[in-house]
Amino acid sequence: MNATALKRKHLILVGAAASASALVLTGCSAGSGGGSADGDITLTITDTLSETSAPIYQEVYDACAAEVGVEVEATHVAGSGLIATVLQQASSRTLPDVLMLDNPDVQQIAASGALSALSDYGIDGEGFPQGIIDAGSYEGDLYGIAPIVNSIGLFYNVDTLAEAGVEPPTTWAELQDAAAALTSGESYGLAFSAANSFEGTWQFLPFLWSNGATEDDLNSVEAAESLQFVTDLVQDGSASSSVVGWSQNDVNDQFIAGNAAMMINGPWNMPKLNATEGLNYDVVQIPVPESGDTSIAPLGGETFTVPQTGDDAKMAKAGEFVDCITQDEHQLTMATGRGAVPSSTTAAAEAATENELIAAFVDTVADARARTALLGEEWPEAATTIYTGVQLALTGRASADEAFEQAAG
Repeated sequence: MNATALKRKHLILVGAAASASALVLTGCSAGSGGGSADGDITLTITDTLSETSAPIYQEVYDACAAEVGVEVEATHVAGSGLIATVLQQASSRTLPDVLMLDNPDVQQIAASGALSALSDYGIDGEGFPQGIIDAGSYEGDLYGIAPIVNSIGLFYNVDTLAEAGVEPPTTWAELQDAAAALTSGESYGLAFSAANSFEGTWQFLPFLWSNGATEDDLNSVEAAESLQFVTDLVQDGSASSSVVGWSQNDVNDQFIAGNAAMMINGPWNMPKLNATEGLNYDVVQIPVPESGDTSIAPLGGETFTVPQTGDDAKMAKAGEFVDCITQDEHQLTMATGRGAVPSSTTAAAEAATENELIAAFVDTVADARARTALLGEEWPEAATTIYTGVQLALTGRASADEAFEQAAG
């Protein structure tokens, strides 16, 4: 998931350790039937792929290497250590030719001068929702483009809701009533992550934004209302007080175990949910304050960028390569393999027709908001204030009216 953004001071301190832990896997497109005949250019790629997702991307890497006429070498670095590695590479002039960045990190790296504008390679994100463009932009220029994206929605156990005679909620009032009605014994009506981390902020944002609040004015009435609503779910017992320590993986495990009838989570969990025998689930957009309001959720997903390496020929090929991997057919390949939504509107519509469960996320992504769109490089500070305030309110250490102010202090 894609909800982390670390501060530069911390990143520099951990840079050496992160670089040392990188795992290198190489894919040679020429050896798989493609690539340049003379092997003049080999593009280096640094991404944050796991052992599970790397083969899915390698298929696309190889196809685009063949199309562009290059060979590729991919290095997979743990997401938590990537930015430290990138800052170290920038200072030593050893940046890769193609770099994957979580979208909240694009602005920080672009501001350092380490990236080239994608317009130099004819990439403008045409056909992509504005939120996706915003997520990859810095000071009006597009620096990163995401072939697939994600967000969060409300998953529910179809059988449990049917047995209780509860309809999937669409408004806050309906969610509150449904969560209370579905709470019984050791099973809660709703599970979500309110962890003391950027993950907790990520899961709170739909309540904040859909109520008209913004991260640059957390002392607003709308922000307090959003926090009070979430706090009430915990205080009335519809959600476990343990949410303050749960990651999104923990939330998914609670849902699978039958300890929650509903949960807030993302489409990346679908492969595990689908593999759970006897689990009948569905997903809808996260409920809004009032009927007719727009559900606004945060946009997740990794972007591909072209670093400033000083090698014009390789940068031009890298630009062609990034343009290739963001084409609709490759978006669909990656989205299917990772449980995500293709970025382009046309590819997303095709994905929704092929998988009804992804349809709610396609609608969500169309209105999703980039976390850095409003505050840019200052987003991590606001995100820290948000998750700290949520923790204060949910643990009873501050009222919803005072929690964000106390957190900022």
